[in-house]
Amino acid sequence: MDHFLRKASFSSGSKSIVRIIAIGAASAGLLYLSNNPDSKATVKLSIPTILRKHLPFQGHPSFVSSDHWQFGKFPLFLSRVDPALAGDVAKGAPVAVGDGGKPSCGCLGRDFIANAAAKVAPAVVNLSVQQDLYGFTTVRSMCSGTIIDADGTILTCAHGVVDSQGRQLTTKGKIDVTLQDGRTFEGTVINSDLHSDIAIVKIKSKTPLPTAKLGSSSKLRPGDWVIAMGTPLSLQNTVTAGIVSCVDRKSSDLGLGGMRREYLQTDCAINAGNSGGPLVNIDGEIVGVNIMKVAAADGLSFSIPIDSVSKIIEHFKKSGRVIRPWLGLKMLDLNELIISQLKERDAKFPEVEKGILVPMVTPGSPADRAGFHPGDVVIEFDGKPVQSIKEIVEIMDDRIGKPLNVVVKRANNEVVKLTVIPEEANPDM
Repeated sequence: MDHFLRKASFSSGSKSIVRIIAIGAASAGLLYLSNNPDSKATVKLSIPTILRKHLPFQGHPSFVSSDHWQFGKFPLFLSRVDPALAGDVAKGAPVAVGDGGKPSCGCLGRDFIANAAAKVAPAVVNLSVQQDLYGFTTVRSMCSGTIIDADGTILTCAHGVVDSQGRQLTTKGKIDVTLQDGRTFEGTVINSDLHSDIAIVKIKSKTPLPTAKLGSSSKLRPGDWVIAMGTPLSLQNTVTAGIVSCVDRKSSDLGLGGMRREYLQTDCAINAGNSGGPLVNIDGEIVGVNIMKVAAADGLSFSIPIDSVSKIIEHFKKSGRVIRPWLGLKMLDLNELIISQLKERDAKFPEVEKGILVPMVTPGSPADRAGFHPGDVVIEFDGKPVQSIKEIVEIMDDRIGKPLNVVVKRANNEVVKLTVIPEEANPDM
């Protein structure tokens, strides 16, 4: 929609200012107020052209530039770009967000969601898995996925393509993969990890395959725009949009047992069949894998951060499975408020500014054998200062059976050095 600029100059009279501002408010326009060195104030008002004829201005309506209008006692001047100058927009001149083209000043254009979705859409696939019972096809499990490599590698969810134990495929090897362009292929599960709910499916094609780019979930913030793509309820090529609600929703917050996991929480609409599909940022990069939603609520959807997925893929390539070290510790990140509260409850609580509290130690675990006690505060792990559980997980990586030196603080500021040897976690935990 075309916009034009009305410019009003006045030297006094607050009522007139209010009247001018009222025009902007009534027309959903944009208004700017500035002071000139000569103490005169200038009001610039941007109003949709379609509303111009409804405004109580006197003057010639068909001018191109600097025709004089009268508003009460104050002259108003309108300035509009001549059609001959419209080509400047193509040269990079600033344009209004609603006028199409690339917006200036970092603003989002009206097509930002459509443009981001268009980059990924060709690589989004539908996976249909047959479940056979006594030779009869009884169930067709549906989920989504994304081609992330031109060799036919598809990233999807494990619960859509493997059984509940993660040991057997849900079918006798028959997975139908359908691309957005209508091509169909037979897929094979290459790797799967039920704990993280990530799986890799492979297809073979003699013709080029579209791919999507992996982004970074660490750059996301609450409030960022994201797009969920997939085939909910078998409705292929479905796109929904929303914002990031939380970047580190813990599995314990959702009442999920087992080892600690973190999710991206969004308000994108997802349904059965969306699982395994990509969560996309406004740059058209995958920042998550859609996994689940809260059935009894609206706007509570969860995705696996792509940074975590990338590490899982590295494990698949290196070992064919995900190797997770296990210490046998329940841990809690500390901050100033929690520390203050703990000190109020127990004056012997150690003097720390940051660290990881150990509320519980599993009997017979590597941590128990190493001498960890409930109430310990981990301040150093493998020779590095630590402030979060995530840092400990990153340091351990896949180090099984290798000694790690740990420094903890206990009651009355007692500093204790321990050595713990991680074991591989039970995949069924």
